[in-house]
Amino acid sequence: MSEFEAEVKKAEQELEQSLVPVGLEGDTPNGFMDDEFLGDLKMQAQEYGQKIQDAAVKAKDFASDKFAQAGDKFKELSAKDPKELVEDAKEFARQKPGQTILISAAVGLFLGFLLRRGRR
Repeated sequence: MSEFEAEVKKAEQELEQSLVPVGLEGDTPNGFMDDEFLGDLKMQAQEYGQKIQDAAVKAKDFASDKFAQAGDKFKELSAKDPKELVEDAKEFARQKPGQTILISAAVGLFLGFLLRRGRR
């Protein structure tokens, strides 16, 4: 069981332990309405909990997939000769000059913000 799954189980147990009946059947004239309302709330809470758990699993899968892709790309780049990388960059710039200018501008802005922040 992963650490995430263990935390989810722990949260579910804490939620079940913290549920306390709010009203008893004899407390109100419509005692059964309170029970139905609490039952609906509990059911909705369980549905939302399941949705959150499903979303967390999807996010974990997505992140691990992207991390694996980044690792593969890093291995591919580290295996290449620096001269090959320069040639690939030149070829990309020849094929897509507009995109190259936009990427260069974005990198320049980012570095400018980093350097300006470092001076303060």
